[in-house]
Amino acid sequence: MASCVFCDIVAGTVPAFKVIDSPDGVGFLDTRPVFKGHVLLVPRDHVVTLPDLPSTLLPGFFGLVQRVAAAVPEALGAQGTFVANNNVVSQSVAHLHFHVVPRTKGDGLRGFFWPRTTYANDEEAAQYATTIAARLG
Repeated sequence: MASCVFCDIVAGTVPAFKVIDSPDGVGFLDTRPVFKGHVLLVPRDHVVTLPDLPSTLLPGFFGLVQRVAAAVPEALGAQGTFVANNNVVSQSVAHLHFHVVPRTKGDGLRGFFWPRTTYANDEEAAQYATTIAARLG
């Protein structure tokens, strides 16, 4: 595997502004934040996408995401957070990471970072729901 900057941050060989370093993962400030205080959270092990994360690591890692999502508004005086994850598409580093972005009403961030769409009708929406549900078993 080629070098992974997030693995290097976890190992301490690449500097980062860490906000938490725990057995469940590491949180550090994004170098290109949406808003100041934007935190990236990564599991300690190299895992590329959320579906690749072993189920045994889910409780600890998501507990860490939850803790940081609660701490950011309290620490920064924000009203809430935007928590996001990309898998493959728009994933700038091929290491699972969640974004915790501080939010305040009127901060200028509208919805998601991309244009929104609608379903043609309820039947089309139902078909999408059925197709996804079928894959879930």
